[in-house]
Amino acid sequence: MFQIFLLINFRNMTDKLTLDFCKIHIYDHYMIVTVNTGETISLEHNKTLTNIADTYFDNRPFVYITHRINSYAVDPGVYKETSKISNLVGFSVVSKNYLAKSTAQIEKLFLDKPFEIFDSLKEAIDWAKSLTNS
Repeated sequence: MFQIFLLINFRNMTDKLTLDFCKIHIYDHYMIVTVNTGETISLEHNKTLTNIADTYFDNRPFVYITHRINSYAVDPGVYKETSKISNLVGFSVVSKNYLAKSTAQIEKLFLDKPFEIFDSLKEAIDWAKSLTNS
């Protein structure tokens, strides 16, 4: 009984990381990233995020969820590199802000992965779970 309890808790376990440019919550099959206000996500930032994904998801399918509660920019070259992550099965933007959603529509053109835009984290998480069958 004790082993089953540990397994159940492990499946729901999360890690929280704070970097100089963002905060990340890691779950079993998705990560939620909140970038700090005023940042420009560069290829170097992307390498850091890719290394974190490699560490936590180790060839397991996962979805990247960006929670856009702050205003920031993304170098379009980031999406070309992000498209190369083989176990990334989806990318989503969560925002209620019209400008953030409009920007995401353009960013969608640069990413060669399923890309959705949602109003709420719950919608994005449900989508992530459907993509990873968890």
